[in-house]
Amino acid sequence: MSSSLRKLIGTVILVITVPVYALIAMVVAVAVLPGVNFWWQLVYYVAAGLLWVPPAGLLIAWMAKPDRRVENRI
Repeated sequence: MSSSLRKLIGTVILVITVPVYALIAMVVAVAVLPGVNFWWQLVYYVAAGLLWVPPAGLLIAWMAKPDRRVENRI
């Protein structure tokens, strides 16, 4: 797979999944957090705010991989 195709696929995946994840995190917060102690809310928002970073980092690392070299053998 070429580098440009990986970057296109990865960009589309990020553009779709990050907003969907944010919406899911907001729905969970609205359903679970009302009336909860401030510190538990803080823990939730910090965790939810950082939870998407490792998968996105793995995806970006995959996108940045160089193309395989194809050696011409005769």
